[in-house]
Parts: sequence; C-alpha cells; structure tokens
Amino acid sequence: MPLSLSLWLLCLVLPSVSIAGGLPSNRVSDIQNTRHNFSATVTPSLPGGQSRNVAATTESEICVFCHTPHAAEQDVGPLWNRKLSGETYIPYDSTSMEATAGQPNGTSKLCLSCHDGSLAIGSVNVLNASFTDQDPTTPDIAMNIQGGGSTMPAGEGVTTGYTRSLGTDLTNDHPISFTFDSALAAADGELHDPQLVSHLGTRSSGVQPTVPLEQGQVQCISCHDPHIRSTDTSENIKFLRLNRLQKASPSSTIFDETTDIICLACHDKEGWIGSAHADELIANEQYSTNAAALREFPLGTQVWESACLACHDTHSVQGSRRLLREGTDGPKTASGARQGGDPAIEETCYACHSADGGTLTSQGFGTEVPDIKTDFSLAIHMPIASIEQPANAELHDIGSSSLAGSGKDFLESPANLGKGNLLNRHAECTDCHNPHRVIRNRQFNDDPAMPDAAGTHDHSAPHSNLASGVLRGTWGVEPVYLSDEFAVDPFDFQVKRGNPPINGPTDVNQAYVTREYQLCLKCHSNYAFDTPPQLGESGGGTPYGTNNVTHFTNQAMEFQAPTAHRGEGTSGTSGGAVPAYATNNHRSWHPVMDSTGRTAAIRLMDASSFLAPWNDATGTNVGTQTMYCSDCHGSNTAAGTVVPDGGENGNPWGPHGSQNNFLLKGPWDNSTGYVQQAVSGTTKDHLCFKCHNWDDYANPNNTTPNLSGFRDSEGISSVGCGYMPFDTSRVNLHILHADIARNAPATGGFGSTFACTNCHVAVPHGWKNKALLVNLNDVGPEVGLPPGTVIDRYTDPNWVGDGYVNGPYYLNAKLYVTTFKQSGNWTENDCGYQNWGGPFPMIQACDATP
Repeated sequence: MPLSLSLWLLCLVLPSVSIAGGLPSNRVSDIQNTRHNFSATVTPSLPGGQSRNVAATTESEICVFCHTPHAAEQDVGPLWNRKLSGETYIPYDSTSMEATAGQPNGTSKLCLSCHDGSLAIGSVNVLNASFTDQDPTTPDIAMNIQGGGSTMPAGEGVTTGYTRSLGTDLTNDHPISFTFDSALAAADGELHDPQLVSHLGTRSSGVQPTVPLEQGQVQCISCHDPHIRSTDTSENIKFLRLNRLQKASPSSTIFDETTDIICLACHDKEGWIGSAHADELIANEQYSTNAAALREFPLGTQVWESACLACHDTHSVQGSRRLLREGTDGPKTASGARQGGDPAIEETCYACHSADGGTLTSQGFGTEVPDIKTDFSLAIHMPIASIEQPANAELHDIGSSSLAGSGKDFLESPANLGKGNLLNRHAECTDCHNPHRVIRNRQFNDDPAMPDAAGTHDHSAPHSNLASGVLRGTWGVEPVYLSDEFAVDPFDFQVKRGNPPINGPTDVNQAYVTREYQLCLKCHSNYAFDTPPQLGESGGGTPYGTNNVTHFTNQAMEFQAPTAHRGEGTSGTSGGAVPAYATNNHRSWHPVMDSTGRTAAIRLMDASSFLAPWNDATGTNVGTQTMYCSDCHGSNTAAGTVVPDGGENGNPWGPHGSQNNFLLKGPWDNSTGYVQQAVSGTTKDHLCFKCHNWDDYANPNNTTPNLSGFRDSEGISSVGCGYMPFDTSRVNLHILHADIARNAPATGGFGSTFACTNCHVAVPHGWKNKALLVNLNDVGPEVGLPPGTVIDRYTDPNWVGDGYVNGPYYLNAKLYVTTFKQSGNWTENDCGYQNWGGPFPMIQACDATP
C-alpha cells in the first residue's frame, strides 16, 4: 500500500479512537477541530472562534506530526513519529503526597516531546515516505508558531501558569508516572480506590474506564485525550476527558461524571461537599472578564463552577507549591499572570480575598467575599509573607507531622512550627483555615445546607468559644496539665484533627477541633516552642520591648482554667501565690478556654458593668459564658464593641492585622484607663473598654456607676485626700479611685495618675491571683524571682517612674495586697506594704516618683 494512502487511512481512523479509555457523552474524538490540528489547509473550528498558536505553513496532513504507519519509534507509543526528549526532569513532590514520582515514563514522554519545549514541533522521523534528518531540535515541517521559534509557544510566558511549554521543572505541574493503587488511596485518605470504583483503573479487554491508568500509573493521558473536543463547540475543555468545570454543587462522595469536575474522579476531599467554596448558593460570584479570559473560562463562570480550579491549576505558575494558582510572589504580566517567583500561599487567597485582586466582579469590603489582604497590610499583622518570616522563606509544610494521613488534615510537625528551631516559625492562611472544609455557618458543626449570613462566630448572648464555620476541619491542640499553678507549662498536648460530622458533639474531648483557642495554641504555646520567641523577629510584629514585653508568652499556661479555681473563695489547689496570700485567692483568667464560675451574684456586681453581649439583663451569663481569642485580637474596632467595622460584610473577624500593637482591637498600654489630676479620662476606645463599661471602670465623672466587684464591705470608710468619711459599701471603688486621682491635690494626695495596669496584670490572659490583680508583696517565678519576693519601691531598680515595671506582667504596677477578699468584701486594710495595711501605704505607693 502506498505510504500516502496509509497516512490518509490513518487520519481517518485515529480521530475516531480515544486513547486508553472510554468517553462520556459530552466528548467526541475530532482532532480536526482542536488545537492539535496543525494542518495548513484543514482549518479547525476552535471554541469561541479562537485562532491557533501553532500551524504548519504548507503541510496539509494532521496526523503526521505525531504518527506514521511505517518506521515508527519502537516501544514508545501508537505508531509514534517523533523522537523523545532526553531531558532530565524535576518531578512534582510534597510532604503531603504519599506517592513516589520518579522521572516521567510511558506515554507521558510522548506529550513532553513537544510540551517540555526542548524539541521542535515540526520535527518528525518520517515525512512524505522518507526519513528526515532525525535531528529533533530542528523542524522538518515549516511552522508558524506564535512568538516565533520552532518549539512550543510561551503563551503568557514560560514561567507563568498560562503556558504549555512546561520545561523540565515539573514541580508546579500535576505529578505523573506514579503508581495509583489501593495502598496509595489508603495512605492518602482522600483518594478514590481504583479497585473500588469503575471510572478509574487500568484498561483491559472490555474494560474502558473514563480515567485510565497506564500499567497502574497516572499519566498525562489519564486526564487528557489529545484527539477530543466537547460536544459544546463553545467550550474549551483543554483536551480533558471529563468536565473541566463543576456542573452542580457536589452532593455525594460517589463521583458523577455528568456533573463533577474531573479532579473529583480521583480526589475525594473530606468536607468538600457543603464547603463554602463548592456551594453554588454561596460561591456564586462571577469571574471578571479579564480573569475569565486569562483562565479560559466561559464568560459568566462562577467560583463554585471553577471548583478546584479556583485555587489550583494542574500546570501552575513556576515556583508555586501544591499546584496553587498564582501562588507565588513573582511579578505580573499585563494580563495579570504571575511570572515565576518564590512560593506565596497568600497570593492564591488574595486573588479573591482582597479589594484589588480583580478576579471577581464582586469582592472586598461590602461584599460576601471578605477582604483579608487589607488587614495583612496594616502596621501590625501576622507575618504572612515569606520575607517577613524568620527564615525568609515559605516553610509552611502540611503533611510534615509524623501522624498518619497528616496531609489531608493539613498537620505540621511541632518542629516545623518552631519547636527546637525558632527560625521555622511562620504564619500562612492554611495554618488556620482548611479551604476544602470551610462553611458559611456560625458554628463548625452546623449543617452547611442551611448557610448563615457569614461563617464567623455568633457574637450574641450567651456567648461561647465554639469554633466557627470558617475554622471547620482545621487542626489544633488541647493542652494537658499536671499542675494548677501559674508559670507551670502544660505537660503535653492532644492533637485535634479531622472533619467534624454535621451536628456532631462539641465537647473538648472530641478528636476534631471544637474551639477556636485550640487552633491558636498550636503556635502560641510550648507545643511550638521551647524558649518563647522574641518580639520583633518577624515582619509586621509588635516591636521588642513594647509594654516592657520582650518575648511571646505561653498562652496555654496563661489561659488555663483549673476546675479547683472556679468560683470565689479559697481555691482547692495552689495557683502560684505563696501560702500567705492563698486565702480567698485563686487563679483568674479571661474565659477563653473555660468559664470562670464567678457569676454577677457571686461577685456582688451589676452585670451592666459589662457591655453587650456579656451584660444580659439577669446577669446569669456572667461567669458561665466563654469568649474567643478573636474577641480581642483583630483590626481596630469602634469604642465599646469588638465587632469589626462595616457590619456583616465589613472588616473581617480574625487576627490577621491591626493598627494596634499585639494585634489588638484597641490600644493597650500603661495609659489604658488613665486618669490624671484635673484631666478627664481619654481612653474610652482602648481594648479593655470594648467589653468592660468605661463609665463603670474609669469615668471619674460618673456619679451613679453600676457596681463592680471592687467594693468595701465595712460601710463607713475614711479614704483621706480631703474626703469626709462616707459609706463605701454601695460604691464602685474603680470609679472612686478614678475620681480621687482626678481631684487629689498635686502633692501628698492619693496619686497623680490612675490606670488599669496599676492594679492588674499587663498580660491579662490569666494570672496567679484573683481578678488578674498584681501583688507586689508576692512577686515570683513569673519574672524570675523567688516566690513571695516583696518589691521595695525605694530600692528596686525596676521601680521606674510611678510604678514597678518588669515585663511581661508588671507595667507600672502599684498594688500591694495584704489580705485577699471575696469580691464585694474588700476593706481599706486589705491593701498595703507587707503586713502594714490601710490606705496610707497605698497612698505612698501611688504617688509620683519619690
């Protein structure tokens, strides 16, 4: 048979045959109408009327660029007419990948003979019944290639994710040439088992899986068939065997080739069903015209339809990890494509979660897509960029934990968080969020089929500390304690991981994260460090020495809420105070881990001394409710509230960034609560007064304040400073102190200033004494001193200005307690230097510098 007739017959046959698998009903073998038709005379009809980037100048045949009926390459592929590349490749790899990928092999080598960009596209072995020069680097067929040259065109640029000139560095390309079997599926935990599903497997006689493996391995042809197009001639399917976009919200873990994106044929991601990123009722924002064009999505494509492709790209930008779309810090082309760069997870998130991403037609402040980037741009912020992290590199590495299946739950080892090497400390979006599992519900275990207005926590009474929907399925730790004493670190930690069931139990003993603090403590405790990190070592951090704080504190130690220390009175175990100050004393804490058990009635106070939502009318929630780390930490909020500015779709909740040191929602320093002689208080917008009513704690002009637990039980009292004796049993002594400080004489009076840290600990997470009260009669291991050390204001070198300064816990402290009392039962003789009680020693302590 003449060779020309053979080639003609071959071209008739090949377009009707798909490679290595069956085709669904919306695919048809028709290479003539694809970009793989390089013929100069047979013009294809491409989706959207697009033109080809590669075409022959005169050659009319279609199949010759890959196939020949005679003298084909042996042991390579179906009648292959090209040399294979001799390049050595850098394959994809990651710590969360359980498979082992070596050098590309099998039919993937055929694809790379063009797509690695090393060989001429017009190079073939046999042309017009004759052997060519057999030099694969020079074209045997003259070609018109976009951008010139003889190899694969660069598209948006060879280092972008919008090129198919892949090069030899395949670390940003989906892995190939690895064995996919039951063992891999079991080890990974989020893959379909090829032995248990019909759509995935190795072809054999009568078995034509839609996602074929080649000798049990994943190859390029598992996802792509180079001959096919969509039955919808307007759809660019990138030669994918199955859907490039999701056709309906996923509703089952059983793969549906009619509606599911091709990724789900292999990947069975826990929590993806109902995820905010997968739900068509939630992720219904449309891609902008430019973003859709860059991604080659149909105009009007919504985020839920792009599904996996919203955040990932199987051939992503050079330098990105885990196939993250635009996941680098490289520069952008005019069309918005990243060009190489170093890994930058946050850039993938910023594409949508910013005001300037340009990805969606509706994103940023005032929309349902929160603007996170702006918070990370504030003066104080988590060190989200690699250049801000101690190692100046992206060290975040899910799957680095020694626990089985740690990749699917985004686990990292303590060492990778900084344990033993503080250079490893870092912060990335996926340290806190699992984007496959987040839901738009107030609570992590709510039914995502009934979404709420937002995925942030419920900030109403009675308040809780239960994790919100945006924290669903992340991982964290629960501390294990052997001591109730302050300054004694947790003994161990239980790792919390996994995807919680809908309406599942919410107690802390569950295997999965149920509390926000569990997430925070995996970095802010001795789980992630031995020696606490130094302030200022990370970009965006609070400067070293702010508030006399030089190092991070162990918040798992501070927030401990021992059962024996709940309620009032003398605790059942030691909290760290020496025995002389143990009576009526107990540890105190903001109720982040657990409630205090100190109700308004027990504390003999008015619940209205708190602001909403803590101040319910009956006062029954005071002492029984809990709170979040993010109630205090986040971007600045208005006076009297911790709710972010702008309402539901305004500034985001969460500790991303702030205008204030320590990433707080308001200022916090030695001026908080500040009252000066003859000057009204000016710190109403400070942190404490986002929850505690400034009028009842620091307003010297309030003549009818609500009662706090700071009351005198003796009734008639002489407070000095020109005040006549009067009944203090119904007096809020916080306000009385503020009023005295404001009205006292310039010399010899109660004191020249009054502020929160004069009496309360400067890091108010938790403390060894009740009510977070400092006691300069009992300073100890918390600042490296022996227990029971008494501070002499005249000789101690740390008495600076008008108070004792010894970070992190003492900041202009002045309070000496001789006898602790239950709330509402204080007397003037309970305060004083050592055993000399009464107000006058305190008058001396509170005066200006001697």
